[in-house]
Amino acid sequence: MHEQTNGQQLGIWIDHRKTVFVAIKEGQVTFTTFDSSVPPHGRYAHATAYATPNGTQSGGGEKKYEERNRHELERYYDEVIKRTGMPEAIYIFGPGEAKTELKSRMKLTHGLAEKIVAVEAADEATDPQIVAKVKAHFGVAR
Repeated sequence: MHEQTNGQQLGIWIDHRKTVFVAIKEGQVTFTTFDSSVPPHGRYAHATAYATPNGTQSGGGEKKYEERNRHELERYYDEVIKRTGMPEAIYIFGPGEAKTELKSRMKLTHGLAEKIVAVEAADEATDPQIVAKVKAHFGVAR
């Protein structure tokens, strides 16, 4: 069973802090933003160690931190996917790893991964620059 598309083209600019959705339908362009609740991913600074007969062992705090961060990112991507709907075409771009992580997560959603037409690296950008890039990608006049 295939889901019905809604006739829209969707650009998604994403990083770990926010997502900008640019939807184009029947020549009309709209954009919305969605802020992530994922805390910044800094260096883990709370290393704990303890002595054992075989030497010093790590307390595993960093591993738990990384696991929590991964779960937070998965929830963020799931919310982005929920807000994506079922467009005809999806263009994903942005700095860092979030764009490819989102694409991988979309593969778990039936019918959505096939709608991805491009995934590209892009620098930080203002909302108007993001809108312009999506319009250019889909060939919509300014």
